[in-house]
Amino acid sequence: MANNANGETYDLIVIGGGPGGYVAAIRAAQLKMKVALVEANHLGGICLNWGCIPTKALLRSSEIHHLLNHVEDYGFKVGEISYDFKKIIERSRSVAKQLSGGVQHLLKKNKVTVIDGFGKLDGGGKVSVEKDGKIIKSITGKSIILATGARARTLPGMEPDGKLVWSYKEAMTPDEMPKSILVVGSGAIGIEFASFYRNMGVEVTVVEVMDRVLPVEDEEISALARKQFEKQGMKIITGAKVTKLDKSKTNVKATIEQKDKTETITVDRVIMAIGIIGNTENLNLETTKIKVDRGHIVTNEWMETGEPNVYALGDVTGPPWLAHKASHEGILCVEKIAGQKDLHPINVTNIPGCTYCMPQVASVGLTERAAKEQGYELKIGRFPFMGNGKAIALGEPEGLVKTIFDAKTGELLGAHMIGAEVTELIQGYGIAKTLETTEVELMHTIFPHPTLSEMMHESVLDAYDKAIHF
Repeated sequence: MANNANGETYDLIVIGGGPGGYVAAIRAAQLKMKVALVEANHLGGICLNWGCIPTKALLRSSEIHHLLNHVEDYGFKVGEISYDFKKIIERSRSVAKQLSGGVQHLLKKNKVTVIDGFGKLDGGGKVSVEKDGKIIKSITGKSIILATGARARTLPGMEPDGKLVWSYKEAMTPDEMPKSILVVGSGAIGIEFASFYRNMGVEVTVVEVMDRVLPVEDEEISALARKQFEKQGMKIITGAKVTKLDKSKTNVKATIEQKDKTETITVDRVIMAIGIIGNTENLNLETTKIKVDRGHIVTNEWMETGEPNVYALGDVTGPPWLAHKASHEGILCVEKIAGQKDLHPINVTNIPGCTYCMPQVASVGLTERAAKEQGYELKIGRFPFMGNGKAIALGEPEGLVKTIFDAKTGELLGAHMIGAEVTELIQGYGIAKTLETTEVELMHTIFPHPTLSEMMHESVLDAYDKAIHF
């Protein structure tokens, strides 16, 4: 990364090169701003290098492993199945490296000055950049965006040690495949790792403090997910806490407390996946009017902080903590700085959420419970994968599409899906919500046959007692 910027003044300085920061920098350059991007580690951020992208490469390998063990269902015969675990990890890292290089190319193409170092606020629009503990340059920006991301939250006494207790990094790059794993936390990150390791033949136990797995999802979808995970051989313990980890040289004994009992299990490795905390330290925020609440920077709907001309976006701010939200915020924030008109603040109920476990889970908008709590009278439609020809032909007949409408206006309030490729299907409902589509437009839309997307249509029809194939 380049470093030729000492004393320069920029229209915009972006601190952090993840999916929020680098997208903001590129959009600002498109708007003819002079832009500097300060990044201390990897362009593309955690998402590209250690999160969204490499985990999908791993999950793809585990899906193939699963299919290879079920090829007879499709009319094939094979011999003994084995895998080269080192090559699986190498492929995941190669995918991340390729995309990180792509981000570097895009920034260069858009003439963004990239500075290799750790940026911190220095007052009066100044940003000092540190490298190896020394300040290597000082630059000035008319506007500054903080896009420093987040890191895994830890529990006292159960911090990852890189050997027996893993964070996401160790879970993605182990030296060898363990025989058993305990995953603490069943949000998207925890369940994706649980799904990867289970499909690779590892004995997996998941502990969740809430009363159900994937607790941000619709309760009906959570229940179906748990049923499928347990059918695959995963052990799931909900309403429970891991209170102690006793490490030996080769394994870990975990104490798990529930309301009515305490048990201990011994596993080869533990993966901690209990959420994130924003990277707000060492930015000199204490010298500004910027507020931090529960580890995350407080902003308004335009990503403005309490400090004039200083903005924050992505995982260092409030939920949902998703890469696509950060990227959208980056564009919106820059266009607001540029004075563009007719901008709309993000409606968080229009942001899709995806979990790439097997089966996949995806959703957008309100859950059934949230919609009821907000006082809506509902019409709810459901359509099972078992009723869809494409799903049966794929050998993926387990799943459900659920749609929730306002009974009075026909507004699509939420959509919730579990099954094959639902992370691709959900955007159809995302577009519908953005366009403020009612059930009428969705009913009149012609869906191609045979596709999985037909289930989306049938689910809408079912909400109004018009489903044809169910």
